[in-house]
Amino acid sequence: MRYIFKLMFVLCLVKGTVAAELTGMEIIRTANDVFNQDQAQGMFELTINTTTGQQRTFVYESFSKNRGEKSLIRYLEPARVKGQATLMLNNADDIWVYFPRTQRVRKLATHAKKQKMEGSNFAYEDLGSGESFLTDFIHQRLPDAEYDGVDCYRVELTVKPGKTSSYSRMIMLIGKKDFMMRTVDYYDEKDPKTVVKRLTIQEIKDIQGVPTPMRMIMKSLDDNSESVMAIVEINYRINLPDEMFTERGLRE
Repeated sequence: MRYIFKLMFVLCLVKGTVAAELTGMEIIRTANDVFNQDQAQGMFELTINTTTGQQRTFVYESFSKNRGEKSLIRYLEPARVKGQATLMLNNADDIWVYFPRTQRVRKLATHAKKQKMEGSNFAYEDLGSGESFLTDFIHQRLPDAEYDGVDCYRVELTVKPGKTSSYSRMIMLIGKKDFMMRTVDYYDEKDPKTVVKRLTIQEIKDIQGVPTPMRMIMKSLDDNSESVMAIVEINYRINLPDEMFTERGLRE
């Protein structure tokens, strides 16, 4: 119940402030509190649609803690990746991968968070960014907009000098009532005028009192390929041990 009470408390604080006075930082902070819960465990399906018409589907379990600062992914399907696991710490700045066939763990290079997850349109950074939306970007509120019949805040996030990101900036549309992201436009790392990817959030459902996107579509605009991430099941009322998010836990 503490997750529900905390979410209600955050939303009540925001509703107590006139919407027109909310800053970009305040909007992103509240949206981040909604999107990144304290802890979560779920099962996901990731379907990759390539430009050649091919389709690949992965099924995996996902565990996260400290609002996404720590996350662990364990693959269940297909057979060729079953048992493989990925550990992301420090908002995906540190990434380890476990390979069951060799029973070895490999730490990826520091720039690995920019790499694609299993060749999908989702980068590791997109999945394990956690609090980096708050710490690594400058926030500016733009004129409000409507998306699919929903009144939305529109906020620009520009990467701070000295911070590492795959994107020079992002523009988000965030629902005014539930503070759930509806779309995110990702701009090229070196060209802040060029949109390289677009995330679309669909099928938002109330799960244990938390607005939850059951379907997320990431589309690359340069080749029109896309990946669809669907939540099969998810649980926010869980207490995950810290030992799970270690190299030893990665092997288990």
